[in-house]
Amino acid sequence: MPCLLSTIYSCSFDGVGCSFLIRMGARYPLVLLILLLLNGANAALDPRVPEWLTLDGGPPLVVARGGFSGLFPESTKFAYRFAVEASLPDVVLYCDLQFSKNGVGFCRRELRLENSTLISREYPDRASTYNVNGEDLYGWFSVDFGSNELYSINVIQDDYARSNIFDGILRMWSLGDLVDQIQHPHIWVNVEYDLFYLEHGLSTEDYILGLPEEYSVTYVSSPEVALLKSLSGKLRSKTKLILRFLREDVVEPSTRKTYGELLKDLKSIKAYASGILVHKHQIWPQNKDKYLEPSTSLVKDAHAIGLEVHAYGFANDDPNLSHNYSFDPSAEYLQFIDNSDFSVDGLLTDFSPTASEAVACFAHTKNNSYALPPPGNAKKTRPLIITHNGASGIFSDSTDLAYQQAVKDGADIIDCWVRMSKDGVPFCLGSTDLNCSTTAGNAFAAKSNIVNEIQNKSGIFSFDLSWSEIQTLKPNLIGPFSEERLERNPAAKNAGKLLTLDEFLDYAKSSNVSGILIGIEHAPYLATIGLDVVGAISDALANSGYDKETKQHVLIQSEETPVLAAFKKFPKFKRVLTIEFDIGDVSKPSVVEIKEIANAVKLRRSSATRINGYFLSGFTDALVKRLHDAKMEVYVGVLKNEFMNLAFDYWADPMIEIATDTWSVVADGLVTEFPGTAAAYFKSPCSDVERNLSFIIHPASAGELVKLAAVGLVPPAPPPAPMLQPADILDPPLPLCTSQPQFRTSRCRLAPVAKAKADYTANLAAEG
Repeated sequence: MPCLLSTIYSCSFDGVGCSFLIRMGARYPLVLLILLLLNGANAALDPRVPEWLTLDGGPPLVVARGGFSGLFPESTKFAYRFAVEASLPDVVLYCDLQFSKNGVGFCRRELRLENSTLISREYPDRASTYNVNGEDLYGWFSVDFGSNELYSINVIQDDYARSNIFDGILRMWSLGDLVDQIQHPHIWVNVEYDLFYLEHGLSTEDYILGLPEEYSVTYVSSPEVALLKSLSGKLRSKTKLILRFLREDVVEPSTRKTYGELLKDLKSIKAYASGILVHKHQIWPQNKDKYLEPSTSLVKDAHAIGLEVHAYGFANDDPNLSHNYSFDPSAEYLQFIDNSDFSVDGLLTDFSPTASEAVACFAHTKNNSYALPPPGNAKKTRPLIITHNGASGIFSDSTDLAYQQAVKDGADIIDCWVRMSKDGVPFCLGSTDLNCSTTAGNAFAAKSNIVNEIQNKSGIFSFDLSWSEIQTLKPNLIGPFSEERLERNPAAKNAGKLLTLDEFLDYAKSSNVSGILIGIEHAPYLATIGLDVVGAISDALANSGYDKETKQHVLIQSEETPVLAAFKKFPKFKRVLTIEFDIGDVSKPSVVEIKEIANAVKLRRSSATRINGYFLSGFTDALVKRLHDAKMEVYVGVLKNEFMNLAFDYWADPMIEIATDTWSVVADGLVTEFPGTAAAYFKSPCSDVERNLSFIIHPASAGELVKLAAVGLVPPAPPPAPMLQPADILDPPLPLCTSQPQFRTSRCRLAPVAKAKADYTANLAAEG
């Protein structure tokens, strides 16, 4: 009993991970009484203990569908083990039950096995056709195979949009395997085709009732009412029955009613079930344009009569994720558990670690006083949140709306990359090629040309249009993965207006940001056509008082060393050297050169971390350490929320990359298009890996995941990135082109020229 009390106290203090103890109250009333007394005492002492709007008042369950099925083939050893290790302690492991010919229960979602296993390769002549719920299905079915045959079958990823790197190395698991090898106290068994199995002489009811006590089945669900009614009153008291709802127009086989009709009669469900499992869109619908509509009353109606409500359909890599969430899967979970009106009782997800962080780390933190302090304010600091053209993941880059959103979301530094119009007006935009983020292609197609000094493709450049012409353009929000159906906020595609540099500076001074970043590109070329971008920026900053400003910091960023040198006359400004190509290290002479002209360095993500075939293989520790030892800050970017932008080791969760850059890369600043995501991470107590909490958002462990991949499916390691040499700094090369989407940039240039570096080294040697 003392150990139990200690557990209750510690998890009550953390406010997470204890719902399973509360749910034991019906069986152990004395324990429940002690728990309630301790909860009350702790709540009085600790204001962080949250109040949940679930049916029982405890944290919502995280239910891992087939384990960590978003990363591994579902219902396998790796999937279940990772789910337990990376999720909340009381995570529930979900098993879709299927039966072998001799009545052994296996965990596998699809009735036809060929989509998730290699059974058709092993037994090419064993396919069958069966009528299932009125539909003839052709394929390979578990009921045609003995358990020994099914145990020998290797599995594959059943979602073809996900990686196949773990295909063929894991075998089918039975429910007994799950219990014996994982030994987890919370298992959810879902039975999707009870009538089908009865037709083959296999009784789901007998199987479930005959499960040993140690199987710890806490939930049994099914879309078939007859099975639940038959089981009602026969199960152990700790096991709850849940009616799983299919599409509203599908007919339930025993009642002959549609699931839409059943959903309107919740009271009848209460007679044989403890709760319902519904698709997330039946709680928060979204329209055809993928924006949320008002929530239904389903959760509150069910809670009013004592029914639990669990929601399914959650996945970090869902291409149909509502635009309201800005590609942050944690934001979606919070919509269901922390909306001030209701909370679902459970989240059935393919990515249980992300659901766990939503429950343990982000719920109830809107007014949280905890936050890792920004640099310079305390010993334990966090990186700066630096925008990339404002909150350009939500609104078109460098518009008034993008900057307003960035300030609202908690950015520390907002940035303006200065472009020049033909008549010398400096303004903010992510690229001097107006095709990238405006409607210039429609209005000024005749002015398209190629400027090799800037990019190796045609464009419509700002310096070829007057400011009055540029003002006629509309912003054009195009995300980097639009072709993969990951559009950014299409309702605001052309919203907002471009700002002049003066307007940007005025807005920044009136905001609560701690500083601004002014980016400069192509200054030598602009000078050849009579446009002095350095002079225009210097005058604007001086006229706005930033040369004397003490409240807000000024960062000047460029890859052109003469530009940074020109701003030495402003000692209050911090100068940031951009390294726009991949490097693996930096030579000592290069550090000396950088130190002469810059206080900080901005690295590409692929220079801070080593990625091989979407696997995180390592960190450039020496590179970052050399720069830090020289008292220079290191900024990393550009961070994007879209799951296609993330290495597998980040689990399709942008929070994991932020944690990795913070604690493993040890970046001083994160350059991001979604500052709200970074701000949410740093506001959470789970962002501090040094705190003794029951759940922490840990950085990715480089090189661990790739060890589990199938041999031959991981591409050969690329050659190491070059070491930065002085020639690369004094005569900056063109940015490296790449076909890998996680490394895409808005511009494309050539790699460092080996001959130039060799000549420079020879000259140094000749000089002695």
